[in-house]
Amino acid sequence: MKKTGRVLLVLLVLVVAALLLYPTIKWYCFIPESTKEAAAGSNENIRDYSRGQASRGVRTLTSLLKSDQDSAIPEEYGFLIPVAEDYLKEDGKEIPDEWNVYALLSAFPTESSLFESIESHYRDDLLEAKKLSGNVLQLGLDLRGGMSVVLEADTASYASLHDGEVPTGAELTSMLESDIDILTSRIDQFGVTEPDIRLQGSDQILVEVPGETDPERVDSFLMGRGSLTFNLVDTSLTERVNNDYLRNLSRAFDEDGNVVTPGYIPSGYTVAGYYTEDEYGIDELEQFVVIDSTEVLDGTHLTSAEVERDPRSGRPAVTFHLDSEGADIFYDFTSAHIGKQLAVVMDGRVKSVATINDAISGDVQLSGSFTDEEAQSLAVVLQTSSLPIPLTVVSEQGVGATLGNDSVSMAIKAITLGFALVILCMIIYYSAAGVIADIALLLNLVMMVAVLSALHFTLTLSSIAGLVLTLGMAIDANVIIYERIKEEKKAGMTDYEAVKAGFDRAFWTIMDSNVTTIIAAVILLIFGSSTVKGFANTLAIGVVCSLFTSLFVSHLLFDFFVTEDGRRSVWLSWRRHER
Repeated sequence: MKKTGRVLLVLLVLVVAALLLYPTIKWYCFIPESTKEAAAGSNENIRDYSRGQASRGVRTLTSLLKSDQDSAIPEEYGFLIPVAEDYLKEDGKEIPDEWNVYALLSAFPTESSLFESIESHYRDDLLEAKKLSGNVLQLGLDLRGGMSVVLEADTASYASLHDGEVPTGAELTSMLESDIDILTSRIDQFGVTEPDIRLQGSDQILVEVPGETDPERVDSFLMGRGSLTFNLVDTSLTERVNNDYLRNLSRAFDEDGNVVTPGYIPSGYTVAGYYTEDEYGIDELEQFVVIDSTEVLDGTHLTSAEVERDPRSGRPAVTFHLDSEGADIFYDFTSAHIGKQLAVVMDGRVKSVATINDAISGDVQLSGSFTDEEAQSLAVVLQTSSLPIPLTVVSEQGVGATLGNDSVSMAIKAITLGFALVILCMIIYYSAAGVIADIALLLNLVMMVAVLSALHFTLTLSSIAGLVLTLGMAIDANVIIYERIKEEKKAGMTDYEAVKAGFDRAFWTIMDSNVTTIIAAVILLIFGSSTVKGFANTLAIGVVCSLFTSLFVSHLLFDFFVTEDGRRSVWLSWRRHER
């Protein structure tokens, strides 16, 4: 390849590396901690937080308007000015020269539009941060802190519920894999970013939850059956609440984002939101539903749920199955309330509302305007109320955040010190040629971190060890090449010829040593534990990057400084006769 082509390739690698590193750098250096904490919650947490901030914003601005119409707009609500300008332009009104609270609130057609504008601002910021967090170099359990829990299949409990039948072998493995799917589906409900849930051995599940150190909260996530209930709907109260709240959403929620129950709602009834999921995965408020607080049935009687087709409409529907006790309860209730509406409530939020047309026993079908994705999502929600095979906690260990912070700090110091010593030694021993090796080593580090970031790799103590080791090993290739160049010069070659011969003849030696290292890393990936795999991943990526930087980048830099006519060269030593 010609020199121009090689230069363009290196520049392309640098640009790609910068693009891959950008999310990680932005997340860890420019995103406030408060935003990170809020974005780490579930979509529902983000929605509740955004609605709470919107309610607070409406109340704050309204209070300022009442006290002084000429009050300045608080800096934190400056983002509303462009929105207000858009409203004025749509209505053909003049934009004021100076903005104050009165001018701002006058631009919004309704209080609900103001509420929605504030809510969308906070929501968009947090959703963007949450999306960014999924594209960065993650910190593992040992660095960030959290919980490590081992769960074991409770075959005895399963047998007591299934006439003494004890699952084994492939059947047990299949049930545990279904358990893993269900536990994974609870992630968003739990508000945890990417916990690691995987099969361990033949009858255990290992769960690692970074950033979470509350055992009770983790237990509720892992062992809880979900708060699935069926409640009767009061249609007249529902209509009244929607007339009051949908026109003024700021009155519907408190500052914590919880639905406010109006004073005219009698004791024994609750107001819940009915949400539908939009294309961004966010639950959007469709309406409010007033439900009887008395539960008709809870999720403990649910045995399974799956997506089927409504035989009459052909549209997707969700069918769930009840145990014998639940079937009797549901049949008696639906027989007595034909023509009334029943709400399916999950964790305090209405997931579906259906009219009871007939008495229903063991199998219940929920149909409506579901898409395939929506029906599948609802089936997953219903299935999280129970696990195919019960689990028991075998061990539960917490990793404190202090240990994680200390580990990160020590790792950064180790990498910095090791990198500085390698740079210094190369310059002392190889003079100007050492600088070329150091540039290649720096690019090697950038490329490694960029690849790890692109793969959304989880950085652990073992992977940091692999990173530090790889940096130390990466310089070996340059040492082999430089010593070979020295030998060629002693044999009488010119600097240009010695450099060319040095790189050519050292190529296979470097390839052999690095290929054997990659083979060892692959074996560790196949047979090693999760900790060993982290080390092996980093080692393999580092070896590949070091091959590129030592054999390609270093050679390119030498070609720039060593000319064929001998007018320019690069010193390989501080000693005069070896220059």
